[in-house]
Amino acid sequence: MEPDPDPVSTPEAAHKSPALAQAVAAPLTRAAIFLVATLNPGSENCATLRTFCKDLAALVRAVEFRDLEGGLSCVVGFGFEAWDRLFGQPRPAELHTFREIRSGSRHAVSTPGDLLFHIRAKRMDLSFELATQIMARIGNAVSPVDEVHGFRYFDERDLMGFVDGTENPRGAAAAAAVVVDDEDADFAGGSYVIVQKYLHDLVAWNALSTEAQERIIGRTKLSDIELDDSVKPTSAHSALTTIVENGKEIKILRDNMPFGRPGHGEFGTYFIGYSRSPRPIEQMLENMFVGRPPGNYDRLLDFSRAVTGNLFFVPSATFLENVTENQTTEDEPVVAEPAASPAAAPTPSVPPVRDGSLGIGSLKGDIPHE
Repeated sequence: MEPDPDPVSTPEAAHKSPALAQAVAAPLTRAAIFLVATLNPGSENCATLRTFCKDLAALVRAVEFRDLEGGLSCVVGFGFEAWDRLFGQPRPAELHTFREIRSGSRHAVSTPGDLLFHIRAKRMDLSFELATQIMARIGNAVSPVDEVHGFRYFDERDLMGFVDGTENPRGAAAAAAVVVDDEDADFAGGSYVIVQKYLHDLVAWNALSTEAQERIIGRTKLSDIELDDSVKPTSAHSALTTIVENGKEIKILRDNMPFGRPGHGEFGTYFIGYSRSPRPIEQMLENMFVGRPPGNYDRLLDFSRAVTGNLFFVPSATFLENVTENQTTEDEPVVAEPAASPAAAPTPSVPPVRDGSLGIGSLKGDIPHE
């Protein structure tokens, strides 16, 4: 009897072996580093990154061996412009630049970013060591634009005092929520990830009563129980970040982390959401910043502002292992795995605007409690 397939592996096509996903659904950890960088000009820098793609798994294993129970993992994602420079066509079907949103004083910004490293471990020293080794390998090829060291805060709370995540999908449900399948067979085993760095005005937030805070979040502060619909405002964070399509709630996987520098008065939440399509997270952001209906926006944004915004595609581990180092010119990179089907026409550089629902989750933590 054949063993069941790995729950985070998905078939790329009937005639191919399953593609192994990166560690997007790794267990939640106590520490994380989020590193966003841009790819420097020059064919030699593209070659460095392609070589690094093949070597990343071995580098993680080398650092992980220092503490096999440390839960170390690393996910690498690539932005729209970097994808073409590194891998050429075809491109993941829904990869595009992060779409900024403006509504009144609220602004979901779009900021530079070609590469994302999401490094997790039970210990910050493991995460720190891996980040150090990664930058030793690729530091001359990239320019860091943002680096955040996150931590778990007491019983999974954010710095605003609420439990950050309660309903993240688990096990096979997590894989189904975040791993691309035959809807984009060339990139099966991959995931999309959106990241945003939020800064909080804790002085203003803490001046509110607990009851007022609970109405903004949509959950009780102490027990983390969702408010009844009869008392929960339609503008509550948990209401606006719940996405339902065809009677079914669309799940994403969050691994948000608090961060801060008390000496500088900096307190924040690093939002990171994985999904098999960016549309659910984008819809959640639309609901939060514009409102559902327009004007009925997320009042949490009166106390939190986004200072970064990026969308990346996380290719499968199988894809990374098969990347080739060769290229003819900087703008004509060679891809590791030729497509099994005839090459698709190049995707336009500016993707068409979709009018289907988007779908983000909480700018809070790890698990969609919304």
